[in-house]
Amino acid sequence: MALFRPAKAPIRGAVVLVTGAGSGIGELMAVGAAQRGAKAVCVWDVDAAAASRVAHEIERRGGTARAWRVDVADGHCVDAAAASVLAAFGRVDILVNNAGIVTGKRFAEMTEDDVERTFQVNVFSLYRTVRRFLPGMVERDRGSIVTIASAAGLVGVARQADYSASKFAAVGFTESLRSELRHSGSHVHTLVVAPYYIDTGMFDGVRTRVPLLLPILKPAKVADAVLDSVERGDQRRVLPRFANAVLTLKALPVPLLDAVTEAFGVSSTMDGFTGRRRGGRAAGGEEPRRS
Repeated sequence: MALFRPAKAPIRGAVVLVTGAGSGIGELMAVGAAQRGAKAVCVWDVDAAAASRVAHEIERRGGTARAWRVDVADGHCVDAAAASVLAAFGRVDILVNNAGIVTGKRFAEMTEDDVERTFQVNVFSLYRTVRRFLPGMVERDRGSIVTIASAAGLVGVARQADYSASKFAAVGFTESLRSELRHSGSHVHTLVVAPYYIDTGMFDGVRTRVPLLLPILKPAKVADAVLDSVERGDQRRVLPRFANAVLTLKALPVPLLDAVTEAFGVSSTMDGFTGRRRGGRAAGGEEPRRS
């Protein structure tokens, strides 16, 4: 039986949109897409000044970019920005859903507002953006939907009852979308990326017990890996490579799985978590790539 494969989505000549592109890996992916020959880069971020700065940097380097102030937790804001993007460029070829937040709170400390905000940004925003740009991709039978999830979307982690659950949802969303597109015969490409902790400030204070196998990732390497995967047509990318082991370990009986994750220190990674700091105090672990 022949394997069905989506069409590759080359970055050169593409209109690329990145959410949460005002800093962190979002900024690096936006700048990197321009350097790889994107026709235009749409920079979305909740911080208007940060979005403008990134767009100006892309144009300073000879690329084409426009910035939008977008809170992806606000459906009306997303709809208005999406309409503006389509009016300006006519299409989006590669959509990178990168925006995200984390509280880092223990379950007993977590409020309903914390959970709702996490899901609004990390999950519901996926539906909002994809709903606006996927129809054009399907009509052209070409394009790429990229979801920046997390290794915490593959295995649950202590002090991440909201974040981990939202990233499991992001993984499930992308897998279901991939299944639906394949079943309908569409060649639109999807990619879910599940990185371990990235050194962007979002997870300040986290520690890894086995840095040789599970290192804290460098933002530039993650950004390059995502763009490489888009161009290769990968449909799943787990970083670092060793983290793929969790997909096999999930088949183990629960007590054995728990023993292995404890041995690797997965449950203790958040013990020293402080989150991104502003003005000398912790800012609830808000991720700099938030949009």
